[in-house]
Amino acid sequence: MTEKERKATLVKAVKAAYPKAGCSLKHRGVWQLLCATILSAQCTDERVNLTTPSLFKAYPSPKDLGNAGQEDVEKLIRSCGFYKNKAKSLIAASKIIAEKFKGRVPKTMEELTALPGVARKTANVVLGTGYGINDGIVVDTHVSRLSNRLGLTKNTEPEKIEKDLMRIVPREEWTDFSHQLIAHGRAVCQARAPKCAECPFSSFCPSAL
Repeated sequence: MTEKERKATLVKAVKAAYPKAGCSLKHRGVWQLLCATILSAQCTDERVNLTTPSLFKAYPSPKDLGNAGQEDVEKLIRSCGFYKNKAKSLIAASKIIAEKFKGRVPKTMEELTALPGVARKTANVVLGTGYGINDGIVVDTHVSRLSNRLGLTKNTEPEKIEKDLMRIVPREEWTDFSHQLIAHGRAVCQARAPKCAECPFSSFCPSAL
């Protein structure tokens, strides 16, 4: 089996193992997804899901959050870490969405990454999960770790990893593939103690051989 064939086989195996994998951030609508993703930076999705209900109850729309006071938002999201910067980003991004985009989160990478607190990873989450647009592949800590362990890339920089994955994974599967890798990273290929004996991909994985 060539390296190209190994990678293609591995991608198919990941898809087959986690057919129902999806976004674990709880949200209603694209704006809530954007806010939750901003909050998820260096924070667990579980913690974000505990935090967002009170945030969205207090500020149910982009206009509401865009007009919110910094300290008021900080109190609601403090447990997510880096709460001062995140509150600033949430307020500023929501204000732009309310005023410039009439309350609708934009649908292009360029417009999204121009929003405060939104880098490429967050934009990929919004486009892929929120709008079903496969413009790129989300590379979080799980995807980064697993892509290297599984021999899908030798790069460590997120954008370089993303480019490598985009060459391997069919475009229509980009969003799903990141969800599938994240699910595998949480369940089996954990950072400190990967469960290689339980891994369905061990025969294709150079780290397990």
